[in-house]
Amino acid sequence: MKKITTLFTALAASAGIALADNHAKKDIVDIAASNEDFTTLVAAVKAAGLVDTLKGDGPFTVFAPTNAAFAKLPKGTVESLLKPENKAKLTRILTYHVIPAKVMAKDVTAGKVATASGDKVTIAVSDAGVMLDKAKVVKTDIEASNGVIHVIDTVIIPK
Repeated sequence: MKKITTLFTALAASAGIALADNHAKKDIVDIAASNEDFTTLVAAVKAAGLVDTLKGDGPFTVFAPTNAAFAKLPKGTVESLLKPENKAKLTRILTYHVIPAKVMAKDVTAGKVATASGDKVTIAVSDAGVMLDKAKVVKTDIEASNGVIHVIDTVIIPK
């Protein structure tokens, strides 16, 4: 697993991302809200009514899609998902990005893992990095008081 952690560090460095973020006193929502790359995610979490849950004790592992990841969705998808009548669908998608445990990069293993949505996400680990379904993990181990955030480049959708 040290090889994977080293790979994450190298990938992050090549993307100009520092891994030395120490947010352990803030919860997952506060960390996301303080980062301009997560404004769409934060808006979605609010629309789904998940703020209190993700501010809770946890522990949670959140695979957080960036604004650029949401921008890859077909035009109008985000706007549609944020409508009150689509709250259940949005909640299922967002909770598919959450594992109800704290999983640091060094502890990630390949296989199917149960998410907070009740669905299972497929994790693949290789020399090229870690993938969740079709999303690539681009930054790891942003520690929060109630878990950890790993940044992904694509929104993952449960089947």
